[in-house]
Amino acid sequence: MALNKEHELHSRRKGRNIGLGLVLGGFVVLVLALTMVKVTSNGFNFPSELSQGTN
Repeated sequence: MALNKEHELHSRRKGRNIGLGLVLGGFVVLVLALTMVKVTSNGFNFPSELSQGTN
């Protein structure tokens, strides 16, 4: 038996936090997928300044 009963506010906040975490995780996956598609495409070239190594 729990000593303190969980308040209704905490359960709503927990649900909101889980939802926000899923949205943020989905955004990270989307950015990662777009980056992988861009890098693995045939037309991707590094900028000329970085590929020559000159400062």
